[in-house]
Amino acid sequence: MTPAGGHDDSEEEAQRTKSVWYLILLTISIGGLQIAWSVELSNGSPYLLSLGLSKSLMALVWIAGPLTGTLVQPYIGMLSDNCRIRWGKRKPFMVGGAIATALSLMFLSWTREIVGGFLGVFGADPESDGVKVSIIVVAVAWVYILDVAINTVQAAIRAFIVDCAPTHQQEAANSMASRIVGFGNILGYCAGYVDLPRYVGWLGDTQFKVLCAIASISLCLTIFVSVVLVHERDPNLDGPAAKGQAGIMAFFHTIFTSIKRLPPQIRKVCTVQFCAWVGFFPMLFYTSSYIGEIYIEPFLEANPHMTPKELDRLYEEATRVGTFALLIFAICSLATNVLLPFFIAPTYDSAAIGNAPAEVPGVFIHPESPKKSWLDCLVISGFTLRRAWMLSHILFSGAMFCTVLVRSVEAATALIGLVGITWALTLWAPWAIISAEISRRDAVARLRKQQMEAHARGDPSGPNALLDGESALQDEDSDKAGVILGIHNMAIASPQILATIGSSIIFKIFQKPRGVPGDHSIAVVLALGGIFTLIAAWFVHLIKDDLPPVEALVGNEEEEGLLATDNSKKSMDEPRTSMSRAGIARSTSFGAGLEY
Repeated sequence: MTPAGGHDDSEEEAQRTKSVWYLILLTISIGGLQIAWSVELSNGSPYLLSLGLSKSLMALVWIAGPLTGTLVQPYIGMLSDNCRIRWGKRKPFMVGGAIATALSLMFLSWTREIVGGFLGVFGADPESDGVKVSIIVVAVAWVYILDVAINTVQAAIRAFIVDCAPTHQQEAANSMASRIVGFGNILGYCAGYVDLPRYVGWLGDTQFKVLCAIASISLCLTIFVSVVLVHERDPNLDGPAAKGQAGIMAFFHTIFTSIKRLPPQIRKVCTVQFCAWVGFFPMLFYTSSYIGEIYIEPFLEANPHMTPKELDRLYEEATRVGTFALLIFAICSLATNVLLPFFIAPTYDSAAIGNAPAEVPGVFIHPESPKKSWLDCLVISGFTLRRAWMLSHILFSGAMFCTVLVRSVEAATALIGLVGITWALTLWAPWAIISAEISRRDAVARLRKQQMEAHARGDPSGPNALLDGESALQDEDSDKAGVILGIHNMAIASPQILATIGSSIIFKIFQKPRGVPGDHSIAVVLALGGIFTLIAAWFVHLIKDDLPPVEALVGNEEEEGLLATDNSKKSMDEPRTSMSRAGIARSTSFGAGLEY
């Protein structure tokens, strides 16, 4: 058993303000994951279409992502919450998920050769309908396996960031994660735009094969860096794992119970995500095809009798043009991620920062001190993360409504680039709000535990108070980061199922055969998605900006008779958290003034 003093030292060290280098190493793995996502998003649909899959069936295939996300991420979150491996409870799932993702990408990209070669051993004609159907079936199966693997590693990475970032730097950590995602997007889409087989043909003879190889290497490398260089708190310090939560029935019971008792702030974020992702999903999966169809229409009108090989070459070029639009989208997103945080008041960090150690040198300055960083001058008063998030949804809706009117590649590319601003906020705002809430609740739970242990040691009536407090802690521990983030992902994934089914119906009604001009069915899907993001903007409006600091929450327990330890009392004697104090912590960490 870890001595009490060692436990306190570990908690204190975990809450020290971390440098920008620590935040980069902590979040770099999500950049490798985003490269894998970008390959699937930009080239997955064209690849399946090249195998002979129709648009309506392709839309149903992409239900794999939201379906696995709805089930896999909360389940992985629950399993990792209860993992008690000494080197970390998230790292085993990060490593296992990365290996599975890399293998799935490689098998998917080589499906035609593997299936064709295997059936050819038995004398099957590679050009026969039976072989083509078999290739499609196996490719679809690998899409499902790939999405299970990607959701596994994503669930682990998101919980890893929440666990390893200090309470008062959750907003900064998620801002850094969104920037890393932006870099990953740019690298992935740049690779998709370049004619890769021409330069690195030894990785594969097609664009998709080379992209999958690059994505696999990038994911495994970045996961290795985060796992090796970032220390994860020993989960054995949290006590034994909850029993009876590994089964499927226990999983569903845990999820439904946790959904009912979600904190109000997190519940509102989940509502926003549910509405918004009905619109986001078509934009992410069909953008390259949308741009590509605009690109090829003049060619089809000029030469309506192209041969299949000529069509394949034209559509491959169109996919590259569509990927370039996604590259512009990623650049706008990254620029927003880099610049916007310096103009936004750090609302949620300021609510959580109260539990941070005040003795970290050079970081926490008394609120009355006139000394401020030059970055504080950039903050726009009243321009909170919530307000920026709400405006970004309105911007997205306007852009999607315009897609049905646009008929040039340049204008369509500009629209897609514009919604990169929305994507930047989507990668930052909800995670920052939820992470700050989770971290605050964890800080409250730790201080309650310290208070109860002190009460038990110094008061004969302590055991009774400890017993009452343990009941409260059991309620607190039942909804840890993994489960809550899994529920949040359910709010992201489940509306994608609705969007997929709706897209499939619209494609069935409006789509035209491959090679026929005038197909604008994707634009109709994108425009309808914009209606739901407007609804999401209204729900963002209902989210609160002002949250009580940690000390205020723990102070309520003080009034009920629980005694504080010396450490917790010291933190409660500190001045109330202020917006300027949070800004100082943020600017210090981004100034790279502290060593890793």
